[in-house]
Order: sequence, then structure tokens, then C-alpha cells
Amino acid sequence: MQTKQINLALQGGGAHGAFTWGVLDRFLDENWLEYLAISGTSAGALNGAAFKAGWVRGGRQGAREELDRLWGQVSETADMRIERYIPPQLPGTQALFRWFEAFTPAAFLDNVTRLVSPYDTGPFYVNPLRSVVEKFNYSDVCAAAQPALFVSATNVRTGKVRVFSGGEITVDAILASACLPEIFRAVEIEDPSTGETEAYWDGGFTGNPPLFPLFAPEYPRDVVVVNINPLLRERIPQTPSQIEERINEISFNTSLLRELRAINFVRRLLSEGRIPEGSMKDVLIHMIGDDEIMTELSAASKIVPEHGQLQRLKRAGQKAADHWLETHADKIGISASTDLQELFD
Repeated sequence: MQTKQINLALQGGGAHGAFTWGVLDRFLDENWLEYLAISGTSAGALNGAAFKAGWVRGGRQGAREELDRLWGQVSETADMRIERYIPPQLPGTQALFRWFEAFTPAAFLDNVTRLVSPYDTGPFYVNPLRSVVEKFNYSDVCAAAQPALFVSATNVRTGKVRVFSGGEITVDAILASACLPEIFRAVEIEDPSTGETEAYWDGGFTGNPPLFPLFAPEYPRDVVVVNINPLLRERIPQTPSQIEERINEISFNTSLLRELRAINFVRRLLSEGRIPEGSMKDVLIHMIGDDEIMTELSAASKIVPEHGQLQRLKRAGQKAADHWLETHADKIGISASTDLQELFD
């Protein structure tokens, strides 16, 4: 196939980011695909950094190996959920699962974070992601070579998004992008424009991920968004954990939906001739996700990255990417594969 260029927009979502790992792994099979820019938040920032570092060092195979290394490290946390040992077909097992879920390490951590701040640990505080993030080769992550990488975090004081790029992408920038405030202390980074030190939380609050860095004229029109936070949930959440998870999904999708609305509005203006052609970029949006598998997973699974679950998510990502490539690859550079108007109707 003729060489085609795309941008990648990678959502955050904790251990569910292994789905994105699968999507990227499948994309790397396609020698005709080139990547000019990546925007990532939280787990998407980790995936983006691994992809970029591996790509700069060793091309497609290097990117694949670096992603494998990243998720191999993430999978070191064990998951002992009772669902693995009880057949779900047994009567009353859903209630039983919920009962046991209240006593898993993840649920215990969730309950503790409602009463205890990460600042209460004093000098004993350690961000468990630091040892993972420090292993990236930042001369590769920050290299001028393509793809360009953008990592976002939320300024705690102003509530605004900050996008890190180039040499600004450090260990702390990636940790800030993945800083859930209930679990991690805010990450403090100097703002070069003011010289002041600012505190940052997870970028998902203000951009999951931000698309606007990808609108620069030097990047292609096509933006492939990898979704790991379900947009649609058919069933009404009923348990406390389900309700909280849906609240988080909605809030973490809000910024993305806002940007997609703006893109749809601009596309309508262009198609109706209400603004001159070429005055604004006509962005083509493509979305890859699997709401079915994501809605099956509990909120706890985002912070308990059990090896088997990560592999399942990787396979789901590979399958979703394979389906998208089969059905929509020919649209790259020509038309969007996601109907934004239908998405908002």
C-alpha cells in the first residue's frame, strides 16, 4: 500500500492502557504507516514515550520492544481477585463478586484514599511509577526526530492544561501526566514562562488527550484516537464502584468530546462554504476502541495490572486495530472514519 501518514492521540486509563499497547503493536506490522506526531495523557503518555523512544532507537521493532518492556514492568503487580477462581455461571455469583471485591487490595486502597491523603505518608512517600518512568531513554524520548511527542498534565492552581514537548518531557512531566491526586502527590515542575514552580495532576482532567497540538500545519490531517474510556455504557451503574467509575469515565471524556465538537463545527463550516477553504485545518478523525470489553472491567482493574488481564487487553487492542485497518485504512488522507455528527446526536 502507498505510504500514509497519521497522528496518534492516546487516552489515559491506568492499566487499561494495555489496550493501546495492542493497537500500537498491530499498527507496527504495517510498513506503509508513518507517524508524525503523538499526543498522550497518563497511560497514553507512557505508551507514547515508549513508542517514540523505541522508534528513534530501532524503528518499528524498537518501538515494539520498548512497549513490551514497559508493560512487562507494569505487570509486576499481582491480582488475586476471586473472579479468577469462581465460575460466573453459578447462581448469585455477581453479588458474591461484589462482596469479595470489597476486600481486594485495590478496593482497600480505594477506601483508604477516601480517608488518607498521599501527603499523610510524610517522608515515606514513593511514587511507584517513578521506577518505571525513569527507565526511558530521554535522549530518544525528547529527540527532534519524528514522531513529535506531546504529553499533557493539569495545572492544579489554574485548572488549565499544560502540554510538554521536546526537552520539556522529563520523568516528572510523565509522572505529572499520570498523577491521580487520590493516590499520588502532585508533581511540581517549573513553568519556563513564569519561572514559578507549579503543581500538576493527571492530564485526563483537562485533555484526554489534547488534540490541538496535532493541528499544526506540519502534521497530517488524520488523527487516530485510541479510546480506553468507554463513551457508551448501556446499563445504569448500580454499585458504588460502578457509579464512581462511570463518573470518572464521563469526566475524563469531557475534554476530548469538547475538542471533537469543535472539529465537527469547523468541518461543517468548511463544507457549507461559510469560511474560506484552507483558512482552518480540516481534521479527519478516526477512533479505535472496544467499549464492550472496557465496560466488563471493574474500576479496580485500572490500578491492579494483573498479567493475564494486560495480555487480554493487548489482544483486544490488536483485534480492534486489525478490524479498523481492514475497514478504514483506505480512508486515511481522504475522509474521516468516525462520523462526529452521529457521535453527538
